[in-house]
Amino acid sequence: MAKLIFRLSNVPEDEAIDVRRLLEENNIPYYETDAGFWRVGVDALWLSDDSQYEQVKALLETYQKSRTAEQQQRYQQQVADGEAETFVGRNARKPIRFILLAIAILFVLSFTLLPFMAFLS
Repeated sequence: MAKLIFRLSNVPEDEAIDVRRLLEENNIPYYETDAGFWRVGVDALWLSDDSQYEQVKALLETYQKSRTAEQQQRYQQQVADGEAETFVGRNARKPIRFILLAIAILFVLSFTLLPFMAFLS
């Protein structure tokens, strides 16, 4: 029976490519599924042969540790260079989106608190 080895939803494309390459380099048969048009399925990589599950698990764990260290190092370098994305920088790039979201939050908050404000007065 097939085993789920790696979910692809919300995974950067370069990471998905790296995982596929890792499996192919180690001659591990796998297949890929997508969530489909209505997104009710699972974007994932599945192991065809259950007997290789422990090997795949160890390979992916090693890969994830090295990728985590690499990404943390990259982020620290961006912080040191002053290139890391910040809250202010992200919202400065898309000010209209930020303003509309702030208005929507205030709108929902006002309707949520309105009954309590009427009760207090």
